[in-house]
Amino acid sequence: MDDGDVAEYFTLVCDDPSYAVVLLDRGPREMDVVRAVREVAGLSLWHGRVLARRAPVTVLEGLPQDMADDAVSVLRSSGAQAEARRELESGPCVAVSP
Repeated sequence: MDDGDVAEYFTLVCDDPSYAVVLLDRGPREMDVVRAVREVAGLSLWHGRVLARRAPVTVLEGLPQDMADDAVSVLRSSGAQAEARRELESGPCVAVSP
């Protein structure tokens, strides 16, 4: 670089990674799991039952880790097997100059 050249540096700022809540198995207490799915996803009882019977299925997407963990604990407390999975695409990154 010559003395007259100016170097610009940029820092990439990315959103926190997002998580999906996945219902793996509804377990033996189906009605409890349906109620938990309804509570977590804000669905009607009928839609919660349809979703729970499709396990393994993604119940919620695009959540921060703490909210995904809370949803998983609600599902697990009802007798279901569930987990929070990190989503591959975590949103756009923005270049910010210092």
